[in-house]
Amino acid sequence: MISLYTKGYAVEKRTFEMALLLDFYGELLTEKQREYMDLYYNEDYSLAEIARLGGITPQGVRDAIQRGETTLRATEEKTGFIARVTETAETAERIRLRCQTIEARCGAELGPQFQAIYRELDSLV
Repeated sequence: MISLYTKGYAVEKRTFEMALLLDFYGELLTEKQREYMDLYYNEDYSLAEIARLGGITPQGVRDAIQRGETTLRATEEKTGFIARVTETAETAERIRLRCQTIEARCGAELGPQFQAIYRELDSLV
Protein backbone atom coordinates (compact mmCIF):
# COMPACT_ATOMS: atom_id res chain seq x y z
CA MET A 1 0.00 0.00 0.00
CA ILE A 2 1.29 3.47 -0.90
CA SER A 3 1.30 5.98 1.91
CA LEU A 4 0.07 9.53 1.39
CA TYR A 5 3.62 10.77 1.91
CA THR A 6 4.91 8.45 -0.81
CA LYS A 7 2.08 9.49 -3.10
CA GLY A 8 2.89 13.14 -2.49
CA TYR A 9 6.55 12.48 -3.23
CA ALA A 10 5.66 10.73 -6.48
CA VAL A 11 3.52 13.68 -7.57
CA GLU A 12 6.24 16.13 -6.54
CA LYS A 13 8.85 14.12 -8.44
CA ARG A 14 6.65 14.04 -11.56
CA THR A 15 6.06 17.79 -11.31
CA PHE A 16 9.80 18.39 -10.99
CA GLU A 17 10.52 16.09 -13.93
CA MET A 18 7.99 17.88 -16.15
CA ALA A 19 9.22 21.33 -15.12
CA LEU A 20 12.78 20.28 -15.98
CA LEU A 21 11.72 18.84 -19.35
CA LEU A 22 9.78 22.03 -20.04
CA ASP A 23 12.83 24.18 -19.23
CA PHE A 24 15.07 22.18 -21.54
CA TYR A 25 12.72 21.42 -24.43
CA GLY A 26 9.76 23.77 -24.05
CA GLU A 27 10.52 25.61 -27.28
CA LEU A 28 9.64 22.42 -29.19
CA LEU A 29 6.02 22.66 -28.05
CA THR A 30 3.22 24.73 -29.50
CA GLU A 31 2.68 28.07 -27.82
CA LYS A 32 -0.52 26.80 -26.13
CA GLN A 33 1.09 23.56 -24.91
CA ARG A 34 4.00 25.51 -23.46
CA GLU A 35 1.70 28.07 -21.84
CA TYR A 36 -0.63 25.46 -20.32
CA MET A 37 2.24 23.30 -19.09
CA ASP A 38 3.98 26.30 -17.56
CA LEU A 39 0.83 27.34 -15.71
CA TYR A 40 0.15 23.76 -14.59
CA TYR A 41 3.64 22.65 -13.54
CA ASN A 42 5.46 25.88 -12.68
CA GLU A 43 2.64 28.12 -11.45
CA ASP A 44 0.50 25.37 -9.86
CA TYR A 45 -2.72 26.37 -11.63
CA SER A 46 -5.54 23.82 -11.76
CA LEU A 47 -6.91 22.55 -15.06
CA ALA A 48 -10.10 24.52 -14.42
CA GLU A 49 -8.16 27.76 -13.83
CA ILE A 50 -6.15 27.28 -17.01
CA ALA A 51 -9.33 26.45 -18.94
CA ARG A 52 -10.94 29.71 -17.81
CA LEU A 53 -7.87 31.68 -18.89
CA GLY A 54 -7.65 29.89 -22.24
CA GLY A 55 -11.36 29.87 -22.98
CA ILE A 56 -11.48 26.10 -23.42
CA THR A 57 -12.64 23.11 -21.38
CA PRO A 58 -10.53 21.52 -18.64
CA GLN A 59 -10.41 18.37 -20.80
CA GLY A 60 -8.98 20.44 -23.65
CA VAL A 61 -6.29 21.76 -21.32
CA ARG A 62 -5.52 18.22 -20.11
CA ASP A 63 -5.28 16.95 -23.68
CA ALA A 64 -2.84 19.76 -24.62
CA ILE A 65 -0.74 19.06 -21.52
CA GLN A 66 -0.66 15.33 -22.23
CA ARG A 67 0.44 15.92 -25.84
CA GLY A 68 3.15 18.25 -24.52
CA GLU A 69 4.28 15.68 -21.96
CA THR A 70 4.53 13.04 -24.69
CA THR A 71 6.61 15.35 -26.87
CA LEU A 72 8.95 16.30 -24.04
CA ARG A 73 9.49 12.73 -22.87
CA ALA A 74 10.10 11.51 -26.42
CA THR A 75 12.64 14.27 -26.99
CA GLU A 76 14.57 13.37 -23.85
CA GLU A 77 14.39 9.69 -24.72
CA LYS A 78 15.91 10.41 -28.14
CA THR A 79 18.52 12.95 -27.07
CA GLY A 80 19.36 11.97 -23.49
CA PHE A 81 20.54 15.54 -22.96
CA ILE A 82 19.11 16.02 -19.47
CA ALA A 83 20.50 12.65 -18.41
CA ARG A 84 23.97 13.69 -19.60
CA VAL A 85 23.76 17.08 -17.89
CA THR A 86 22.65 15.38 -14.66
CA GLU A 87 25.48 12.84 -14.91
CA THR A 88 28.00 15.64 -15.50
CA ALA A 89 26.74 17.54 -12.45
CA GLU A 90 26.95 14.43 -10.28
CA THR A 91 30.48 13.69 -11.49
CA ALA A 92 31.55 17.28 -10.85
CA GLU A 93 30.18 17.06 -7.30
CA ARG A 94 32.10 13.81 -6.64
CA ILE A 95 35.30 15.45 -7.92
CA ARG A 96 34.65 18.51 -5.73
CA LEU A 97 34.24 16.33 -2.62
CA ARG A 98 37.46 14.43 -3.38
CA CYS A 99 39.34 17.70 -3.92
CA GLN A 100 38.04 19.08 -0.63
CA THR A 101 39.32 15.97 1.17
CA ILE A 102 42.74 16.35 -0.46
CA GLU A 103 42.78 20.12 0.16
CA ALA A 104 42.12 19.57 3.88
CA ARG A 105 45.21 17.37 4.07
CA CYS A 106 47.51 19.58 1.97
CA GLY A 107 47.32 22.87 3.79
CA ALA A 108 46.88 26.43 2.60
CA GLU A 109 49.74 26.53 0.08
CA LEU A 110 47.63 24.73 -2.57
CA GLY A 111 44.48 26.72 -1.83
CA PRO A 112 44.63 28.85 -5.01
CA GLN A 113 44.99 25.75 -7.20
CA PHE A 114 42.00 24.12 -5.55
CA GLN A 115 39.96 27.30 -5.96
CA ALA A 116 40.77 27.23 -9.69
CA ILE A 117 39.61 23.63 -9.86
CA TYR A 118 36.36 24.52 -8.08
CA ARG A 119 35.73 27.39 -10.53
CA GLU A 120 36.23 25.03 -13.47
CA LEU A 121 33.87 22.49 -11.91
CA ASP A 122 31.28 25.24 -11.43
CA SER A 123 31.55 26.14 -15.11
CA LEU A 124 30.64 22.56 -16.08
CA VAL A 125 27.20 22.69 -14.50
